[in-house]
Amino acid sequence: MAAANVSLVTVRDVESLRRRIQGWRREGHTVALVPTMGALHKGHITLMERAKKMADRVVATIFVNPKQFGPNEDLSSYPRRETEDFEMLNAAGVHLLFAPDVSVMYPASFATSVQIGGIGEQLDGAHRPGHFNGVATVVTKLLLQALPDIALFGEKDYQQLAVIRRLVADLNIPVDIIGVETVREPDGLALSSRNAYLTADERAKAPALNAAIATAARAIAKGESIADATAAARAQILAAGFAKVDYIEARHAETLAPLGSNAEPGRILAAAHLGRARLIDNVAIPKA
Repeated sequence: MAAANVSLVTVRDVESLRRRIQGWRREGHTVALVPTMGALHKGHITLMERAKKMADRVVATIFVNPKQFGPNEDLSSYPRRETEDFEMLNAAGVHLLFAPDVSVMYPASFATSVQIGGIGEQLDGAHRPGHFNGVATVVTKLLLQALPDIALFGEKDYQQLAVIRRLVADLNIPVDIIGVETVREPDGLALSSRNAYLTADERAKAPALNAAIATAARAIAKGESIADATAAARAQILAAGFAKVDYIEARHAETLAPLGSNAEPGRILAAAHLGRARLIDNVAIPKA
């Protein structure tokens, strides 16, 4: 990756973040925010590149948010590599990195959480209780700390994107939420920081998740019943060597309500376990 002309600055407290952004505002610049948990990959850099096209200044955040991890999940082992992440962001021409400590985001007196009902209680929300409340809380804080013009999120975490759009609308936060298409390996595997958990054998099996749901999406578009198409996808994923399928669901692309008609804009969302990794993916149901 070629070196950028911008020298990336890191700040770790809210006052410094706001001071930098307020300075840009006085100069008439627009601001984009790209929240991440670090362990960056090409998918994250695609978000940064899109942000640079849409705003004058780009702020990336790195914060492994403990409130979105369950008690038996991978908070302690989640990959952390801030030095490498800094280099990638600097090379991508990002202007500011906000990398707060947990004590900055959640001081000892912290007592507030943002709860997302309905859209946050199904699918991943049902399998990871409290997860989306943790996501909603940290994203609300980041948006209010930075008050950007736009914030960008990847479509790989499609339910997360829907949750964030809901909270921004419900709480009247003056930020436009931009979804960016999933970045994939040549064999279809969605890029994810958790792909680092896969062994070589598991990595070879992992593309079966995307292949199965893409096949189901095409079948539904051609008139096959949703129940039959998703059941076949589940069987295909398990036959490929996945240990467990949490869900495969066809949902309305905007509301995530169960899909009632193939004429609706639809999306298939899935989550499945392969070794240490829990992989999620989604695809649009094409128009017939």
